[in-house]
Amino acid sequence: MSIKRQRGLTLIELVIFMVIVGAAAAGIMGVLNIGGSQSADPLRRKQALMIAEAFMEEVLMARFTFCNPSDPNAADANAQGDCSPQLAIGLTGGSRPFGNVANYGGAAGMATRSFIVNGVDADINGRPLGQNAGLATIGNASLSGITTTVTLNFLVYNSDPNFNSALGPDDVRRITSQENDIRGLHITVRTAYGGGPNDFVELDAYRTRYAPKLLP
Repeated sequence: MSIKRQRGLTLIELVIFMVIVGAAAAGIMGVLNIGGSQSADPLRRKQALMIAEAFMEEVLMARFTFCNPSDPNAADANAQGDCSPQLAIGLTGGSRPFGNVANYGGAAGMATRSFIVNGVDADINGRPLGQNAGLATIGNASLSGITTTVTLNFLVYNSDPNFNSALGPDDVRRITSQENDIRGLHITVRTAYGGGPNDFVELDAYRTRYAPKLLP
């Protein structure tokens, strides 16, 4: 019986293999580095998205009553005109969380930094974002450069569907709003995390006045 010789890789073959694999790996890493350097910082964008979602949740959880809860006529009001003063879109100057959804905007259609405290965005406790109770930075990066605005718009009917922001079917059940009867609002929260034109995340939501007498 003849015995066939068994052989493995020679030293030269192993060296050639290592050179080929090394060149391929270097090319792949180069492509990844180019993609990472020319794209938005994924960590910073994720932080901005989480902040925008938290602020949007705060706005959506606010009451949407005929009057502000502190209004003396709040419990008996049957319309927005029964309030004194009448409810309107605008910051009340009170502390967060505000008493009504409409209090989170500066004016209809105007982007407002409703969460600002001493020049920086703050959480519901008044602390700058990314800081603990002792005002020390949480984690390895400060969030001081992140800014958030809220824009409130009336739900308005327009025959052109491209500009129609009213909610509901095209009949008397349609939900629209005006200054003296805020039945629904289009809410936009934008959080910017850099100086570039696209360095922001933006969320949209709608809130309707379904419980106009729900007080604390």
